[in-house]
Amino acid sequence: MKIQILKGDITKIETEAIVNAANSSLLGGGGVDGAIHRAGGIAILDDCMKIRSRQGKCEVGEAVITTAGNLPSNYVIHTVGPVWNGGTKGEPEKLHACYVNSLKLAEEHNIKSLAFPNISTGIYGYPKDLAAKVAWEAVNGYHSEIIEKVIFVCFDDENYHLYSSLK
Repeated sequence: MKIQILKGDITKIETEAIVNAANSSLLGGGGVDGAIHRAGGIAILDDCMKIRSRQGKCEVGEAVITTAGNLPSNYVIHTVGPVWNGGTKGEPEKLHACYVNSLKLAEEHNIKSLAFPNISTGIYGYPKDLAAKVAWEAVNGYHSEIIEKVIFVCFDDENYHLYSSLK
């Protein structure tokens, strides 16, 4: 599996799936979540509402999949990252689960390429350097016969440099 690091806007990335740093309501919000919902349009929200009707909210570390609506991808994998509380409330394990569960869901849908944002590093306050290490270890340690390419899409210079230094 090839791992690539880009600086840019995840809503413009052409992969089979992009991952959304969602909130547990799945109804959109700020940051990456809001940008994906705005760019993808009502189809994403409609699918999220169907998922909520079926299972309720999405728990931290879990992942669900929807259409990508107007985005250049086919799917959006929504995962809920942990809020940083000092690192003693299972945050690393929960963040690791976000990446692994998203990769598992991609495999279940025969997705060969997907892009991740920097999950939990915005309003959820996860330290960017620690989050980058967890993300890199989770993806680099995942072995797949299906997924060929994973892209870490960094919105800011700080995350881009952190991820680049882990390569």
